[in-house]
Amino acid sequence: MAKTRQTVTAGSPVPLGAHWDGSGVNFALFSANATKVELCLFDKTGRREAERVVLPEFTDEVWHGYLPEVRPGQLYGYRVHGPYEPSAGHRFNPNKLLLDPYALALHGEIRWHDALFGYRIGNQRGDLSFDRRDSAFVMPKCVVVDPAVTWGNDIRPATPWKDTIIYEAHVKGMTALHQDLPEHLRGTFEGLADPRVIDHLVKLGVSAVELMPTQAFFPDRYLVERGLTNYWGYNTIGFFAPTPSFLSPAGNIHDFKLMVRRLHEAGIEVILDVVYNHTAEGSELGPTLSFRGIDNASYYLLGDDPRYYYDTTGCGNTVNLRHQRVLQMVMDSLRYWVKQCHVDGFRFDLASSLGRDRDTFDQNAVFLDAIRQDPVLSRVKLIAEPWDTGPDGYQLGNFPPGWAEWNDKYRDTVRSYWKGDEGNLPRLADCLLGSSGLFEKRGRRPWASVNLVTAHDGFTLMDVVSYDEKHNEANGEDNNDGHSHNLSWGWGAEGPTDDASIIALRDRARRNMMATLILSEGTPMILMGDEIGRTQNGNNNAYCQDNEINWLRWDVEDSRQLDFQAFVQGLIRLRRSRALLGRDRFLHEEPDPVTGSFARWLRPDGNAMEPGDWDDPNARAIGLMLCGREECLFILMNAHHEPVGFSLPEAVGPWGVLVDTSDGTVRQQVRSTLDTATIDAPPRALLLLESRKP
Repeated sequence: MAKTRQTVTAGSPVPLGAHWDGSGVNFALFSANATKVELCLFDKTGRREAERVVLPEFTDEVWHGYLPEVRPGQLYGYRVHGPYEPSAGHRFNPNKLLLDPYALALHGEIRWHDALFGYRIGNQRGDLSFDRRDSAFVMPKCVVVDPAVTWGNDIRPATPWKDTIIYEAHVKGMTALHQDLPEHLRGTFEGLADPRVIDHLVKLGVSAVELMPTQAFFPDRYLVERGLTNYWGYNTIGFFAPTPSFLSPAGNIHDFKLMVRRLHEAGIEVILDVVYNHTAEGSELGPTLSFRGIDNASYYLLGDDPRYYYDTTGCGNTVNLRHQRVLQMVMDSLRYWVKQCHVDGFRFDLASSLGRDRDTFDQNAVFLDAIRQDPVLSRVKLIAEPWDTGPDGYQLGNFPPGWAEWNDKYRDTVRSYWKGDEGNLPRLADCLLGSSGLFEKRGRRPWASVNLVTAHDGFTLMDVVSYDEKHNEANGEDNNDGHSHNLSWGWGAEGPTDDASIIALRDRARRNMMATLILSEGTPMILMGDEIGRTQNGNNNAYCQDNEINWLRWDVEDSRQLDFQAFVQGLIRLRRSRALLGRDRFLHEEPDPVTGSFARWLRPDGNAMEPGDWDDPNARAIGLMLCGREECLFILMNAHHEPVGFSLPEAVGPWGVLVDTSDGTVRQQVRSTLDTATIDAPPRALLLLESRKP
């Protein structure tokens, strides 16, 4: 055992974590049930434990001490003493080196070994046994950080919600194959900060990049042993630290801040996908890496039998946000990323778990109330994934004011409609106008619906139109993982094909779904690479594939994909230039009292939709007219396999075509007006017409 040579004084119980004050470092760790806490200091390699210091004070359930000789860059971890009584919810084991929940940086990666587990694996008593092996040699180490950075003239874009267009991306997936980036920057924050990468986002026209998990995560043991990894990153173990694998070889948190600053310079907001519902420690049979060994009974929601967890996440455990100190940790983490790292918002994974009172979801749950009143966090973009795996878990439309939500009903409806399924018109109509049936309450606005056709979890857009079935064999689970409700169609072939007619149908289907997404009210979200035909080869659960299945190809020379990219760019520019698109007020048949704008649903014959028309399961063509005081837009949607004639309604002037998905037309201005009272909507196509006052 390393001996103490450091001078240690009482220090302070606040702030939590390792805080450098310019003269020394204050260490503070919450644990209500521990009996002793040892701070372990390591040499610069992280291999040798150089000193061990007992934190001398225990105040308000916080163990603390001040070390005047410690400087930024010091590697450290904790050993926490207390009862090992799984039946009472306690799993203390001082043989296990533990990560500081407030660590701002981590050094090294986890190396899977039986010593990481608090119990003897293979013992007949299971997790009730006790393992005395030291885990330090296979654990990453925490790093004392001086968080000071010069932000210069960094200005947050502060894009209004109504003007927001989100691009969901993965740090490594976005940069791993970029041939113009230096190899050591590929897959890193600094690589994503490169002007050549940012230029792609700027030209596309998106206003925000939503990054899949960047907080420290590690791959699961069972994946590593199968030659796979946790690529997506929904396996967080450090809520304040960036994941080490995204840092350049000599990098630190400043790599992340550089990325944010450069994206801001380009007018692009940064939204982090965060996982506060569970941690990488998993079930009671998982490793002891941090929270479990610090104070298992406080950090996690325990079952009726405290040996087990009350799991609403499907990942083995649920973070106990009803505990004031755990809630404080999450709130401190969120404020850190906003105030110190200048991020512009968060997307919360399995957010229903954050709003639970155990078995039920509560709009006034402590976490949701804390966010709502917080002077910092209430001002940033908040997006919920509004479901989890527990009872009462599906909560789409039920988050409180100030929140936006991923709208999977939008995804399913749009896919099903353009696939040609029956009975979609009522749901489609609601989706196109911001899903008012779900969100128009308590003063919420259309932007609360984050509209998506694809996301990281599921098929890419190219795969939606190329596969009837999932193909997840590469995941090593005999294609049993991932869901089968894809609402996809290969249009006569499964996967790649040389058939020109099938390729043409697939491209038209892509244009239909992308045009619907961009022209709908609400907040559109585009999946990384959908604009240039990225495929996962039919894998709809590619969470464990850190390879070209997930990575974005930049060397696209196929005119087919470049044409589609130009089509998407044109749609986004069109959305930004038309006040009737991307609104912050719901549209209805009666004119809006403020703007005078209104919406009309029309049959192909030009008459208003009647109640019986909505119930016709065979109806696959509909028109939506949006009108303001100076202009009208007319969206014609035809999912039939044959053309459908539409009568053109009277408007403020003659009609002209802006978008035609049958041939990829997208214009910023009408080139010529129609001189007829009707127009044929091509089979399986969307048209956008415009009428403006002369």
